[in-house]
This record gives sequence, C-alpha cells and structure tokens, in this order.
Amino acid sequence: MDRNGRDQRDMEEDEEKLDELDPNQKSKRARGDNQGLVMAEESMSVERIFEAQEVPSWQKQLTVRAFAVSFGLSVLFTFIVMKLNLTTGIIPSLNVSAGLLGFFFVKTWTKLLEKSGLLKQPFTRQENTVIQTCVVASSGIAFSGGFGSYLFGLSQRISKLASADINDFKNPSLGWIIGFLFIVSFLGLFSVVPLRKIMIIDFKLTYPSGTATAHLINSFHTPRGAKLAKKQVRTLGKFFSFSFLWGFFQWFFTAGDDCGFVNFPTFGLKAYKNKFYFDFSATYVGVGMICPYIINISVLVGGILSWGLMWPLIEKRKGDWFSAELPLSSFHGLQGYKVFISIALILGDGVYNFVKVLATTLIGLHRQLKKRDVIPVSDGSPTSTSDVSFDDKRRTQLFLKDQIPSWFAIGGYVAIAAVSIATLPHIFSQLKWYYILVIYVIAPVLAFCNAYGAGLTDWSLASTYGKLAIFTIGAWAGATHGGVVAGLAACGVMMNIVSTASDLMQDFKTGYMTLSSPQSMFVSQVVGTAMGCIISPCVFWLFYKAFDDLGQPESAYPAPYATVYRNMALLAVEGFSSLPKNCLSLCYGFFAAAIVINLIRDLSGKKASQYIPIPMAMAIPFYIGSYFAIDMCLGSLILFVWEKINKAKAEAFAPAVASGLICGDGIWTLPSSILALAGVKPPICMKFLSRTTNVKVDNFLAS
Repeated sequence: MDRNGRDQRDMEEDEEKLDELDPNQKSKRARGDNQGLVMAEESMSVERIFEAQEVPSWQKQLTVRAFAVSFGLSVLFTFIVMKLNLTTGIIPSLNVSAGLLGFFFVKTWTKLLEKSGLLKQPFTRQENTVIQTCVVASSGIAFSGGFGSYLFGLSQRISKLASADINDFKNPSLGWIIGFLFIVSFLGLFSVVPLRKIMIIDFKLTYPSGTATAHLINSFHTPRGAKLAKKQVRTLGKFFSFSFLWGFFQWFFTAGDDCGFVNFPTFGLKAYKNKFYFDFSATYVGVGMICPYIINISVLVGGILSWGLMWPLIEKRKGDWFSAELPLSSFHGLQGYKVFISIALILGDGVYNFVKVLATTLIGLHRQLKKRDVIPVSDGSPTSTSDVSFDDKRRTQLFLKDQIPSWFAIGGYVAIAAVSIATLPHIFSQLKWYYILVIYVIAPVLAFCNAYGAGLTDWSLASTYGKLAIFTIGAWAGATHGGVVAGLAACGVMMNIVSTASDLMQDFKTGYMTLSSPQSMFVSQVVGTAMGCIISPCVFWLFYKAFDDLGQPESAYPAPYATVYRNMALLAVEGFSSLPKNCLSLCYGFFAAAIVINLIRDLSGKKASQYIPIPMAMAIPFYIGSYFAIDMCLGSLILFVWEKINKAKAEAFAPAVASGLICGDGIWTLPSSILALAGVKPPICMKFLSRTTNVKVDNFLAS
C-alpha cells in the first residue's frame, strides 16, 4: 500500500513538472481532454511518469481477472459486430470502448478487493493492454469469420437469391463452423511473429491504431486520466441504458411485416419506397458519430445516386433491358444491376488501394534496405537511429527481453498448415488439398505485405486478399467442380491469415508502447482468437435460428455482403454471361470511376480530399438502400453541433456517447433473439398507409 501511494505521488509530481514546463499543455489538460492529456505527457516522456512502477513479468500480465473481463466484453462486442455485419457491413473501430470498459471493470474489481484487504496484485497498464488485445482479437473473428460475407454466402438462403441455376452451397452448422475457424484462425499469428523486431524496432512502423490505443491506455493509468475515464464510463452507461430501453420499446410495435418505428416514412411514402427514411436506429446514429464525416456523406451520396437516380431510370427499361416477368429477387433483373454495379465499385476501390498500399510497401522496403540507418516515420521524414529517446530505449529493452523463438513460430505455422490441408477438404469437399497448399505457400508473403501496409497507412486489405482468392480459386475449380463453394472457402482461409497477421502486429505496437511483453501479447491474442472461434459462431447461430428471413433483401438483417461475395464467386466460375443487358458496360464504367475518384482524392491534397466521396462507402447503399445513411448523417450532425458548442467536451465524451448507443442497441439483439426463438410475438403492429389505402382498409373492415 505504501509503495502504491509513493508511485501515485511520484506521478502527480511528474504531472506538475509537465505543467511548469509548458503552460499551454496545462490548459489542454484542464479542459479534461484525453488527447490533450496524452500530448502533454508525450511532449516530455511517458515512461518517466511510470518509471517508479515495476513492470510485471509476462506471466503476471496474464491474470485470471483479465481473461474473465475479456470474455464478458467479447460476448458484448461480438453481438455488436455481428449485428453490424448482418445489417450494413459497416463496422467502426470499437477500440476506445474496449479499452475504456476493460479499464473500468478491472479498476472496480481491484478497488473492491483493496477495500477488503484481499488485493494481491495492482491493476497495471500491461494488464489493461492484455484485455484490449484479447477483446479485439475475439470480436474480430465476427468480421474475419465471414458471418456477414463469405461464410453466410455459402448457405442455400443466399444461393437461392443469387442464382436459381447453381446448387453449389453448404448450409451453416455450428459444428463445422467452429471447426473451420479453429483450423484457419491461428495461422496468421504464426506467420509474422519472426518479423516483430524488424517491423516495430528496425523499421519503426507507426501502426496508427495500435499507437492510438497505447496512448489511450497510458492516459488511463495517470491520476487525471483515470478521473476522465470514470466520467466517460458514466456517460457510456447512461446512453447504453437509453439505447437498450429504446430498442425494447420499439419491439412492442413490430408484430408484422413493415411494422414499427423502423419503417417510419420520414420523408413521405414515395421516398420510403426508395429507401429514404429515418429508421430510429440508435446503433447507426452512434456509428455516424464515430465514422469520419466523409464516410457518412459518401454513403448518403451513394444512396442518392443509386436509389434516387439510377434504379428508377433502369426500372423504366423493364421489358427492354430485362424481362418484366422476372420476380423482384431475380439477379437477371433490376436486382442484378444493384448487386453487380456495387461489386464493380468495391472492386475498383479495392484494386486501387491494393496497388497503392503495395507500392507504398515496396517503396518503404526499398528505402529501408538501401539505407538501414534511416527509418521512416509517420510524416515521411527520415530520423537517424542514433537519436534515441529515453522512451524508445526503455521500450526497446523490454520489447526484446521476452523473445518468442523463430523456430516456434515457423514450426507452429507448418504444423497448423499441415493439419489444415488434411482436414479442410473434409469440411468442403470442393476445396482440394492442393488449392489450400498454394494458399499457404503464398499467404506469409501477403500477410507480411498486409502487416507492413497497415503499419504505414493503418489500412488492412484483408477483404481484398479474400476477394483475390475467390476469383483465383473459383476460376481454377470451375462451375462443374464446385467453384463457388471452393472460392468462398478459400476467401475465408486467406482473409483469416492476413487479417490476424496485421492485428497481431498492431497489438505488438500497443504492447511496445505500454511496456507489455510480446509473449503476453501473443498469448492474449491466441486466447482471444480461441474465444472468438466459439463465441462468434454461437452468436451467429442465435441470429440464424431466431430470424427466418435473415439474408433477405427486405429483412431487418439483409446481410448485403453475403450476397455480394456469393455473386463474386458466381462471376469467377460463370464469367460475365449471367449479367443482364448493359450491366457489364455500367460495371466497367463504375469500376473505372472508382479508380479515378480515388486518384483524384490522392492528388488533390489533404484539404480538398475531405470533400471528395469514397467509392467503397458509396457502394454500400446500392443494394440495401440509404436508410442507415440518414441515421449516420444525423450522428455526424450531432457531433458537428456539439463540437461547435464545446469542442473539448465533444472530443472527450463523443466516443463514449457513440459507444453507449451502439452497445445498448447491439446487446438488445440478445433478448430479442431469445424472444423470437421462444415464439413470443410483439402485441402491436404500427404501420403507415397512404390516405387512399387507408380508406380501402377502413371500407374492407366495415364490410
């Protein structure tokens, strides 16, 4: 207790020294702004503030309470990511929420133990980093596991939507999904472990998300930062409660199809028919507060372009461009234009960014190898390796202390790859062992490229590498040998490897900056991944069994990317012959437009590019509509007004408000799913009709 008290006094004295050195930083901190607090501490030395604290061994960083809290938060965030996956596919960064809630729960735990005299080990930033790593790894499986994309795209439900001619599908089953994820989700971790020193210390890659998370965790463990974190958690709790209760209230009015607040024709019935309305979703208002303004505006622009202009015009060509007798769900009709044009935009954006990041990676590597005594930093200017700060010396010393042997990483990769090659063909008979072998030979190179590119740009291209696997393996297998299933399964193998590789390197960067051992980071990533391999399939299975219309275009959970990925696989095996009239020409145009728009964004400078929409974001509403874009833009508007009124308070508390809205509405899906499984129906249907339709209904009821 005396030692802890001295440590706290030492930190407070260091903070006072900071204030004396730079009065401007003191004013930033007085505003209660996390960012100002971190900048103040970074301007002197973060590690001098924590110098009096003993760094625990890597075994002591891995505590039972850390993994217990991680498990609870993993369930929470998996529900949130799963809901986002199955509605629009837009998933914002939830790192702030994970770090904040992890800090709050363990801090509360240790305070209770301290008061009762049972506290044996204080809560450290290293333990906080372990929780953060474990939660993000676990909830990340909900994305890389493909529950809203390639894995659900394998199902018969999506197969019927995409094409009536091809019966190449594999329905979800809890057993094989868990087995598949355990087989493919750990390879990425072993593929880049030998490169951790080169990436983090020699090349000094910035890994912006990992760095930002480390700053956040470091700030939590200073007295002022802890006070702010407490206020942020209180704010998050208020909006969590509001969002959860709002979801519960809305449920009472959804007794039938098109019932409830989610179908409120905010801008009139004509606009509602074309998917322009506010659906009262607390989740996407929160997402809009987290996502950059340009993302939200891009989604809205895409919705206006598609549902406001293109689809009404193409629909008028019914009978000429496509048969008027086709059902609405047929991909040889209007639905085909919606899906394949959005695919063209996504692929154009993906190809451009793939080439861009690959070029950046190769140029960066060339500079590193050409002149090893110069290292690139985030602004592109060189820094001599001889100029090393106290922080870097201390961090490097501890980062190199606990080594993970290269033989262990290489042996682990080879062993898991061998098991995978032997077992995956039993899960997917269409995925031959030699397809998997080729993927595993190429994967380490692609994992390195993805991890290096993420370190420079903070952009993971996991889904792009997955799409590359769809087209190569799908075309290789062909339609007669199950090319659709083979392509989608190969996508899953590739995505899991490259995604977990870049995630692990981000975690190594966070660990480096919080003095967390690489061994504890690796173990927490492995434990988190194992948790995710069980939690995510169970959560998906709950959705799959509770909602019979899951994946349908008009459903509350349309899973748009499942349809998109399925149709990419169809393109790979069938070619362009399946497209409706003039669809290919439009696809070429939008593919080229995506590349040109991205090029203009990069050439126009940082200031001007803020006003140029992002093609990938524009493509999302092409298929499902722009109702969620209204929610997101409302979130942006709330944040914009808040920043105008009190910017410091908005910066400090907006992430907490947004996280509360997302978490509350997201966790409501658990009781709503249970109610659906139990056969409990809402008591009221609230529907909106035109005047003439209402008169007809009244006359019918009267008769």
